[in-house]
Parts: sequence; C-alpha cells; structure tokens
Amino acid sequence: MQTGSFFSKLGGLFKSKKREYTISRTRKLTIFCITVLLLVVLFFVSATTGTINVGIKELLSGLFVKRNPNIVAIWDLRFPRILIAIMAGAAIATSGALLQAVMKNPLTDPGIIGISSAANLFVVIISTFLPNMYFSIPFFAVLGGLLAYLLIYFLAWDGGVNPVKLILVGVALNMTFIGLGEFFKAAGGGNLTKVQSIVDSNIAQKTWNDVRLLFIFVVIFLVIAFILWKKCNILSLEDKTARGLGVNVDRDRFIVALIAIVLVSISTAIVGVIGFLGLIVPHVSKILVGSNHKVKIPYTMALGALVLLASDTIGRSIFAPYEVSPGIIMAVIGGPFFIALLRRGGDSFGS
Repeated sequence: MQTGSFFSKLGGLFKSKKREYTISRTRKLTIFCITVLLLVVLFFVSATTGTINVGIKELLSGLFVKRNPNIVAIWDLRFPRILIAIMAGAAIATSGALLQAVMKNPLTDPGIIGISSAANLFVVIISTFLPNMYFSIPFFAVLGGLLAYLLIYFLAWDGGVNPVKLILVGVALNMTFIGLGEFFKAAGGGNLTKVQSIVDSNIAQKTWNDVRLLFIFVVIFLVIAFILWKKCNILSLEDKTARGLGVNVDRDRFIVALIAIVLVSISTAIVGVIGFLGLIVPHVSKILVGSNHKVKIPYTMALGALVLLASDTIGRSIFAPYEVSPGIIMAVIGGPFFIALLRRGGDSFGS
C-alpha cells in the first residue's frame, strides 16, 4: 500500500474529531502548562523540605554563589532522588500509556500485570546471588520484563487474546513473581545486599551514578515513545480496522510493547516496583487532554513525573524523620482508583 493512501485513510478516521481538537487546543495547552508549572514548584518545594530546611534564596545562593555545607548535603542526597523520581515517574507512566494502547485496555498497568515484579525478580536474583554483576542489572531487569510480557500473552492466548483474561493472567503472574522474589531473598540468607535494599521500592540513598544510568535509558526511550504516537493511535483501533489500513499490527504491537517494557524495567531496576502509577496517570491524561497520543504521551510524561515526585515528597515528609516509600503512597491512592475504574467501565473492557 502506498504511503499517501495510508495517511489519507488514517486522516479520514480522525477527520470527524478535527474540529473538536482545534477548539480544545487552548485548553490542552493550558492544562499542560499548569502541570509543568506545578512540577517546577514541587521541585523547589521538595529540594527545600526535609531534615534540612532551607529557603529558595539560600538554596540558589549555595548552588551558584557561595559554598554552604547544608546545600552541599542537599545536592548530594536530595537532588539525585528528586531527579530520579521525575525521570522514573515519566517513564513508568508512559509505559502504562503504551501498554494500554497495545492491549486496548485502560486497566493495564505494568505493575498490575506483573512486568514490574518480573523485572524486580531478576534484580533480586542478580543483586542477592551475583552482586559483582551490579552494572548488568538494567539488562537483566529488561530481560525479566520482556519474558513476563511474552509469558502473559502465551498463557492468555486462545485463538486470540481477551483483554480481561490478559489482566487476570497478569495479576496471577504478578503475585507469583512477588512470591519468587521473597523466596530468593530468603534463600540468600535474608541478608539483602546494599543494592537490593536500595532497589526495594525506595528512592532514598540514590546517587548521581543512578541518575546518570537512568537518564541515559529514559531520555532515549521516552523520545522513541513519542515518535511512536501514530502507531499507538492505530493500535487503539480494532485490529481489523488497523489491518485494513495496511498496518502490520503484530509487528507494531511488539515494537510499542518493547519500548514500554524497557522504560518500566529500567525504572524498576533503580526505584523498585511502583504500582498503579502506570494505571492512574494515563487514565487521568486521557480525561484531561484526550486520547490522541500525540498530546497524551508528552502530557503523561509530565504528569507521571509530578505524581511520583509528589508521592516521594509526601512519603518523606508526612512522618519525618521516618519515611514512607512512594510505592506505598501510590498503592494507597491507586487501589481505590482501580476499583472505581472497574465499577465505572469494567463490563466494557472485555468486549
């Protein structure tokens, strides 16, 4: 099929929504700007709040004018976790948006269906039994996430894939992977290595090395995720419709899923399993800016960064000097949200 013919057909599918998109463009831009502004404000709030409290003026002075021991401590301890929360939040949320397009199901979340726990399982195995292979952990995390994805499809396949069956198989595998992770921790003598104690759903104690590692992968694959927005729009259609446009659905589905798996697996290797983030943020993004992935994907990145940074800031502030991991904060918020989503449209997710 010729390229021109393909895009003319694709344009016809979205032509009826063109006017609606034009009218709402100002609203979407306003929402996007507000979210980014909130993220910038939260960045400074998070940087100045904690066991060491400083003002913004003192923070900027210590960073750019005169050396301040308090600011040095903040730079070494607080800034890495802030940047990691921003990058991991964007990556996990975007992964959820991509997987929801691939599986055509708004209940899909890399944490719920077991991809995150499988990645974490491989991290546990390597960090517990082969700590000398620390620098290979991202590779094994991606491998674990990919194997989980393939296993979910294999077990859910029955001449086709029912979205509800896919979710149920994923939930079962998720619990299995979590159990195996705890088993291997116990098999290692119950003494977690420093690497695993940091990875276990905790953004504390992160270093600039972790920031650099996450930055390399996340930035590259977030850019690729945005480039794939057209494929996500097409995959959100019925398979028959997509194939009618001359699209290789199976190939595109695998490519988009692979990018999603890399994003969530790398993030899991650094921050641990953060459940419900990949469910809540894409769904809220769809409500606020629509289902067009050209807008939805970049907005999901910004909102995901905001949500995880907020969770981490709340977690380390609410019971200071004790900390609650952002994974727990997201579980408390995400559980009721998941139930509400099921009650609102659960009957239609398998149709």
